[in-house]
Amino acid sequence: MASYSEMIRETLVFEDINLARQLFGEQNSNLKKVADTLEINIQARGNTVHIEGDSISTKLADNILNQLYALLKEQYPIYPNDIDFAIRTLSGDNKVNLKDIFLDTVYITAKKRAITPKNTAQKAYIEAARNNDMVFGIGPAGTGKTYLAMAIAVSALTKGLVSRIILTRPAVEAGESLGFLPGDLAEKVDPYLRPLYDALHDMMKFEKASALLQQGVIEVAPLAFMRGRTLNDAFIILDEAQNTTSEQMKMFLTRIGFNSKAIITGDITQIDLKPGRISGLVEAKEILQGIDGIEFVYFSKKDVVRHRLVHKIISAYEVKDQLKKSQQRNESE
Repeated sequence: MASYSEMIRETLVFEDINLARQLFGEQNSNLKKVADTLEINIQARGNTVHIEGDSISTKLADNILNQLYALLKEQYPIYPNDIDFAIRTLSGDNKVNLKDIFLDTVYITAKKRAITPKNTAQKAYIEAARNNDMVFGIGPAGTGKTYLAMAIAVSALTKGLVSRIILTRPAVEAGESLGFLPGDLAEKVDPYLRPLYDALHDMMKFEKASALLQQGVIEVAPLAFMRGRTLNDAFIILDEAQNTTSEQMKMFLTRIGFNSKAIITGDITQIDLKPGRISGLVEAKEILQGIDGIEFVYFSKKDVVRHRLVHKIISAYEVKDQLKKSQQRNESE
């Protein structure tokens, strides 16, 4: 905490008391979250808020609350997770305008829920997909890489920008050795493609998604099924790309046809390939930089948009991995 001499006090008055109550949250829960995270004191009475703390945190809280209030005035509903996103985003860059992020609607689901970016990395990801034919989204689980890619693809399909969506990922830890699994082919690969189905069914009604799958407008298939094909007029998503081999990645990238877009997602810290095999995603990251029409967007643990504990879990594992690498370096010296 800062010393007492650096403590300041600010007062905010929000003109619309109903919006102020939404901003404050039930029993001032949103204000309490901001106060606890920034280690400051926030008191509310009516439509007035008093903030007291060190100058940096107090001004940050002022910025957070004013920007969230501005979102409410635009009829954007503030949920508890939005408070976390706002704190993380503005803590990293206090010049960010939350309106530019939260009001950028990617897709409206069948449940009338707007899918929007939740941080600057997601915003950059969406912009990259709009402006490029191929985008790589690289970062840890929980950052929304696959979910947003699905929303962008479904939006393109509904707008008539593409005629089909193809969703693929390497199956069985990139080895795609499906023969030993019980059941027919669909039963063998379904468990590995299930996350893609889950995201799809969150975008549209089950009946509509099922009909599009039966018609072949949406195709979900293991990566091995892409060999020998040319994918025209399609939006293609390759998920879990860190588990592609160099050969598989090259095969996939050269399937892209006319009027097609591709998003490739993966987490290069979670590679399941056998020792000695080069990850196609890692190699692509090294050799495709700077090519016009291809953009790389990187996510970090601060961009996690799942339950707040996921962020802490990722941090804990990172600490463990760093200690392990440090021990290995010491042993080799």
